Parts: sequence; structure tokens; C-alpha cells
Amino acid sequence: MPETYVLITRLVLAGILGGLIGAEREYRAKVAGMRTHFLVAIGAALMLVVSRYGFGGQGDPARVAAQIVSGIGFIGAGAIMVQRRSVHGLTTAAGIWVSAGIGMAVASGLYAVGVAATVLSLVGLEVFGWLFRNRRKTDGGDASVNAG
Repeated sequence: MPETYVLITRLVLAGILGGLIGAEREYRAKVAGMRTHFLVAIGAALMLVVSRYGFGGQGDPARVAAQIVSGIGFIGAGAIMVQRRSVHGLTTAAGIWVSAGIGMAVASGLYAVGVAATVLSLVGLEVFGWLFRNRRKTDGGDASVNAG
């Protein structure tokens, strides 16, 4: 078992990385922002750490990881809203799901993977968002669906 400070460092890093994704969502004034993504990443990391090290090596952390993925889907579903012919919150729900994955990666000691997933997520949110917002402005794209 890693030292306690290593496990705490994993929780802190998971929170920071999840918080970065949440900060982007907060900046865009979406339904789930920095606090939500921060807590989701820490919560996923904590559950994985506890399942792996909290029971004297007994149990299967992969089963807990699978349940985290399923459970986060319910939180993400709460971020999705349908109003008339418009859908909102899909990207935020996906961000919550990715934040949980990042927390799980960091909790498993896969720091570089967690950081890479965060960078890729921010690229996806910012760069792709910018590209598609500009495309919609120039070609009058369909405004009835807002995945953000």
C-alpha cells in the first residue's frame, strides 16, 4: 500500500484536474461547474482508493470502478435538459463522466494519463467549441440543438 501522503496527493491531483474541466464549464455558465467536477473527480478517486486499499487487499477494485462509471451516468443525466426541440447539457454531462475517469486514473497512480485526459478534454471543450461556434455563425447552422 502506498504511503498515506501519496494517497492524499492522488486525491488532491484528481480534484485539481477535475476542477480545471469544471472551470471551463463554469466560465461557460453551464449547469455543472467547478465545484461539481472537482467533487466528482475526488469522489471517484476516493472510492477507488478505498476499494483498493481500505479492506486489506480484499475485494475487487475493478468492480467498484465499473460501478463508479454507472453511478456517474445518473449524475450526468441530471445535467441533461430537454426543452421543446432543444437539448442542453450533453457536453456538461460528458465532462462530469470524464472527470470521474480522470479521478479514477489518478487514484490508480496513472498520473500522466489523468493529466493527458484533462488536456485533451480542455482541447475538446475549447478548441472544438470555438471551431463549431464560428462555423454556426458563418453558415447559419442548426440552432435547435445545443449540446453544451
